[in-house]
Amino acid sequence: MREQLTIGIVGSGYVGLVTAVCFAELGHRVICVDSDESKIALLRQGIPPIHEEYLPQLLQRHANHAVEFTTDLKGATRQAHALFIAVGTPQSQTGHADMSYVDAVASEVARAITDYKLIVEKSTVPVYTNEWISRIMMRNGVPHELFDVASNPEFLREGTAVMDFLHPDRIVIGVDSGRAAEILQAIYEPLISGSYYKKADAVPGPRMTSEPAPLLETSTKAAEIIKHASNAFLAMKISFINTVSNICEAVGADIEQVAKGIGSDGRIGHKFLKAGIGYGGSCFPKDVAAFRYVAEHLGVDFGLLSEVEKVNAEQKKRFFQKVRSALWTFRGKKLGVLGLAFKGGTDDIRESPAIDLIRMFLHEGCVVSVYDPAAAEKARQVLPASKELSYAKDSYEAAQDADALLVLTDWAEFAELDLDRLSRILRYPVVIDGRNLFDPAVMRKYGFTYLGVGRAAGMHEKDPVFAKLP
Repeated sequence: MREQLTIGIVGSGYVGLVTAVCFAELGHRVICVDSDESKIALLRQGIPPIHEEYLPQLLQRHANHAVEFTTDLKGATRQAHALFIAVGTPQSQTGHADMSYVDAVASEVARAITDYKLIVEKSTVPVYTNEWISRIMMRNGVPHELFDVASNPEFLREGTAVMDFLHPDRIVIGVDSGRAAEILQAIYEPLISGSYYKKADAVPGPRMTSEPAPLLETSTKAAEIIKHASNAFLAMKISFINTVSNICEAVGADIEQVAKGIGSDGRIGHKFLKAGIGYGGSCFPKDVAAFRYVAEHLGVDFGLLSEVEKVNAEQKKRFFQKVRSALWTFRGKKLGVLGLAFKGGTDDIRESPAIDLIRMFLHEGCVVSVYDPAAAEKARQVLPASKELSYAKDSYEAAQDADALLVLTDWAEFAELDLDRLSRILRYPVVIDGRNLFDPAVMRKYGFTYLGVGRAAGMHEKDPVFAKLP
């Protein structure tokens, strides 16, 4: 198998674009295809459409050299040895994944095939998708000896996607033929052998030559289930710790201490045991619903996932009521809000709890001043500026003369705010922290009335209003 392969990536969203530049970083020739001509034009200029660490550097390094951006899927199909489908699989009204984009791409690829191709599912798809793609190929007259279908799920966290790709916990390849396995092993060889980590300009991360990325080879069906089950399990961990946080809040315990005790168990681990206002983003809400739908379709009762979704929705409502309790009334109150993205490190506002909560506050008659380091531009498209909603240039402008400051996204820079300055510019020194970024004892020291998630209320002794609350 040749060291350098020509790889086609269909789709230039979070998964497709990161996959394209990372494969180029591994030494392959990549053709990235998207139907959006304006996006392709930006990418050819080396301008990333998303906020991701290391993405601008890799795009500048490889755009128009190792990576070609085009709208010509037919041409990419003919040149590529392997085609990775990385298009969207949005949630439909019934909860299942909408596979129409995958179907359309597979049909167009089938009409362009003239020699052997490996077609790889990179999008998050339900089990049996590999069989449907095979049927599409054969219905379009492609002989079975001219293609294989494989599954190569991604496990990328927004904000750290490039590092996650190049320093993975594992690489999963779902294959049903030796030919498909050989090609995917060749594609990932620099990570599997550890040779990539010898490069002087390699993206830094936990992997090294002596501890390269492990490869897990499974059937295509197993790989498809691994992806959905992984995201559903992580969402379940978040909903679990949020439910425990509600118990902690009721009895006066600190969820941060409880989570540390739980996570110290090696069977459980610390990751995704962070209480807050609920999960969001493009993956967890959609994938939990899709996995539950698949289970129901197969006659499996997966009611646990329904509870995960319910807890997530309730967590936003609980935070909303926490703010109401702190302010008594909403109408006319000015709220400083920190965060719009569904989590820190990304500009993605899809299914963001912060966006939902801001809409709820505006509906109640609040005036909101909001700041986010990266997501403001995208947020303006769904929450236009008005006399009730303004976009601040920094955290302090958002907090100026506010009746309370709300933390809705866990950006690291929010935890580094000058608390003395913050206490002076707020109308009332009230901070309601939906991400538990601050130490309650430190906040009390600086004179704040502080409320977190899963923590006893930190009422400053000089606050006459809160002193009277039960």
